[in-house]
Amino acid sequence: MKRVLLGILLAAGLAAPLTAGDLEPRQGWEVFPTEKSYADLVAAVKAAVKANGMGVVTEAGPTEAAAGRGITIPGNRVIGVFNNEFAVEILNLSTAAMIEAPIRIYVTENEDGTAMLSYKAPSFVFAPYVPEGGADLSGLAAELDVRFAAIAQDAIK
Repeated sequence: MKRVLLGILLAAGLAAPLTAGDLEPRQGWEVFPTEKSYADLVAAVKAAVKANGMGVVTEAGPTEAAAGRGITIPGNRVIGVFNNEFAVEILNLSTAAMIEAPIRIYVTENEDGTAMLSYKAPSFVFAPYVPEGGADLSGLAAELDVRFAAIAQDAIK
């Protein structure tokens, strides 16, 4: 009897939709809740990236692919952002640091239908490479912090 009950409970738990819930702030991250929809925020991020002299280098997300498989999940998009000027300067300071480029902006759909913008601060991302790249790398990361903050502010308004 206990095995049957355990089996039923496990099956019920596995049948329930899996969702991790809304994104929470964490160390090194900048997190911005918005009133925008997921689609509107994705479009706003792309426009803000361009307006702030950066480029969308990569884009990935499981939402559309999951829908193609008949699975509905909340909107989820990772947008890789960088530009060649920063890439060349950082590469001159630390070959290893370039593995962190592009810096990713994360757009997630909340349970209430609004969307959130988040990213790891560039100074946080590049911090492990400062012993190699020195003060110049710290300075570039600080410049990127300002640029990403401007992208975020433009996208969420």
